[in-house]
Amino acid sequence: MQEGQKRKTSSLSILAIAGVEPYHEKAGEEYMNEAQLAHFKLILEAWRNQLRDEVDRTVTHMQDEAANFPDPVDRAAQEEEFSLELRNRDRERKLIKKIEKTLKKVEDDDFGYCESCGVEIGIRRLEARPTADLCIDCKTLAEIREKQMAG
Repeated sequence: MQEGQKRKTSSLSILAIAGVEPYHEKAGEEYMNEAQLAHFKLILEAWRNQLRDEVDRTVTHMQDEAANFPDPVDRAAQEEEFSLELRNRDRERKLIKKIEKTLKKVEDDDFGYCESCGVEIGIRRLEARPTADLCIDCKTLAEIREKQMAG
């Protein structure tokens, strides 16, 4: 894969998972109309299904690979591998919950608007991060506050 294609794929990975093209807005089109909501519902459902498949593969992998190694180093390496996989799956489980919460917003026609200030989040930002619930300005302010509290 060439470098340009690699970058494009990684920046559109969520769209690639869903197998959809970026949404092309039409002049004068109403924000979060039926077509846009359907577009994001498709993306979110495909993403959720992909994550669920990963969880299923992990369970199968752990059952197939579980072995009681007599060598403590081998056993420790396997336990570390399983621990890492379980942490990743836990993150994915939380992401699935967030995706389901976002799908509920799509169903309720409450998707695409900032939870803090109420402005439109924007099609491109939502395609990059469909579970975004803050506009870029509010997210930036939240991150600045978070850094100030930590530092």
